[in-house]
Amino acid sequence: MRTPKESSKLIYLDVSSAVHQKAGLRRYTENLARALQPILGERLALFQNGLGKSVPLAGFEAHRTIGVHQGYKPWRAEVLARQLVHLNMDKLLPDAGLFHATEHLLLPLAHIPTVLTVHDLVFQRYPEYHKRFNYLYLRTAMPVFCKRATGIIAVSSSTKNDLITYYHIPSDKIVAIPEAAAPQFCPQDQAFVESVRRHYGLSARYILTVGTIEPRKNLSRLLDACVPILAENLADSLVVVGREGWLYDDFNRHLEEYPYPKRVQRLGFVSEQELPALYAGAAVTVQPSLYEGFGLPVLEAMGCGSPVCTSQVSSLPEVGGNAALYFDPLSVNAITECIRQVLSDRALESYLRSASLQRAALFSWQKTAEKTLALYEQLMK
Repeated sequence: MRTPKESSKLIYLDVSSAVHQKAGLRRYTENLARALQPILGERLALFQNGLGKSVPLAGFEAHRTIGVHQGYKPWRAEVLARQLVHLNMDKLLPDAGLFHATEHLLLPLAHIPTVLTVHDLVFQRYPEYHKRFNYLYLRTAMPVFCKRATGIIAVSSSTKNDLITYYHIPSDKIVAIPEAAAPQFCPQDQAFVESVRRHYGLSARYILTVGTIEPRKNLSRLLDACVPILAENLADSLVVVGREGWLYDDFNRHLEEYPYPKRVQRLGFVSEQELPALYAGAAVTVQPSLYEGFGLPVLEAMGCGSPVCTSQVSSLPEVGGNAALYFDPLSVNAITECIRQVLSDRALESYLRSASLQRAALFSWQKTAEKTLALYEQLMK
């Protein structure tokens, strides 16, 4: 049993990725922080790099926030260097009972328990899909971070298995705790859906895909798979939501040579206020990734009642369960046939919309936060 002094120690959550807007990492960190806030109250403290160069996380202005002023690149170089020479940073975290690293960057701490969330090991499975410097950094750092962490959260059983396979981490050190969609990813008012569709100039019946444009998202094969779908007028267009990430030249070349260039609509970044309406209005949402640590767009789409077609690899079947249709992401024909099934069978489409809502209801940030807190408590005993 912990003493009153021990129970009052602070739990530090690294929210750097949330305040610096790092795509999927931001969603994980921000949603976890908001779900932990009512449970932990004043015991929740925030940590971030680049302190003073960005506004505080909205809604947490009154919470204790400390950190460092370095930007991301110099900060992660210092963290790794100190990890390698065993030079701890305990003094950065006064009154700390635990530190939770929410992205792949674990502070070297000697006397403070740590939790490391591992989102994926894509750089291990597909090194050719990473920028060289980032790949070399992660290949060096991740085994060290995983070894030094007191406990590890994997966002899926697939990621947990990767940790065991690549780094030989003991299974009992890793807890698989799934993510969830934010509350706004739910059934949408039809008038709002139509308003957003008109705002972006979208056709009535569109295929949607959401994610950063990078090689493992497999978008070039999706483009090829949609050629017969568009030729048969089963859908009016393919809508691509997401910023350009890295190594996206192949995708751009495919677009330049595409037989239906005007029927591919690239929206870039879309706000989380409008994105649910895009999911809800889609004839089908397709996630063709070669690998995902979790695959949040699948769950977001399901929460909005969209039918989903997705890859049969990595974590995606864990997320979709029996509420999605699956394909081999390396087969253009398999992707085409999966999409065709949904678009040509109204009964199947209706079933998938209903099943999607039921599946999404099994995930929530409250459940994620409660399981995360249980790990904190176990490690602080």
